[in-house]
Amino acid sequence: MEGTDVGNPAAEGFNLEASDAEAIAVADEVMEALGGRKAWDETRYITWTFFGRRTLWWDKKTGDVRIEVPADSAVYLVNIHDKTGKVLLNGTDISSTDSLDQYLERAESIWINDAYWLVMPYKLKDSGVTLKYVGQDTMQGGAPADVLQLTFEEVGRTPDNKYLVYVDEEDRLVKQWQFFGNYEDPEPRFTTPWLNYEQHGAILLSGDRGNNKLTDIAVSESMPEETFTSLEPIKW
Repeated sequence: MEGTDVGNPAAEGFNLEASDAEAIAVADEVMEALGGRKAWDETRYITWTFFGRRTLWWDKKTGDVRIEVPADSAVYLVNIHDKTGKVLLNGTDISSTDSLDQYLERAESIWINDAYWLVMPYKLKDSGVTLKYVGQDTMQGGAPADVLQLTFEEVGRTPDNKYLVYVDEEDRLVKQWQFFGNYEDPEPRFTTPWLNYEQHGAILLSGDRGNNKLTDIAVSESMPEETFTSLEPIKW
């Protein structure tokens, strides 16, 4: 394999110098198998429910995110680029209170976590990522895979994390990941499958994480404006 972009340029801040060519080549094959970089870049709106706990609406172009958490009677509207937004908590609009910023930060943290569980395979060459080719191994189901290691620098809420990402040798889709709380940990905290990819718009997404599921996954080209402006609940 050669470490070429294949129409999949790395994000600004991707650690190209410390990453290796074989890992980059595998990452590019993953992007192609998912539908290609152009299809991903042109995907506008994504909706999903995270483990039955909360539903998210994401405008990839503007950075607007809506999160509804029924257990808290909460609606978060946040722009992940400029950190502005509004919040409904326990049915009360707290957008004019001194605590707004901390709840917008909470909303951003929810989005960072929940989006990574859905679209991580598209983010193998993100800013702050160092990508290494670990070798070949077998997954829980016995299928062979190429294994990539992701470590992070000055990015996200938990930069000391490490992931091992298993790429199916046949279809080049991510089919399993392992999470390490610290990159020096000898054993993962968990191993989770990525199964049952489905076509959504022009891209493939998987919501099957074994014992947990991402549901209500949808990709759309348009969404009502009030999705990202109204605190009136949509999902409940």
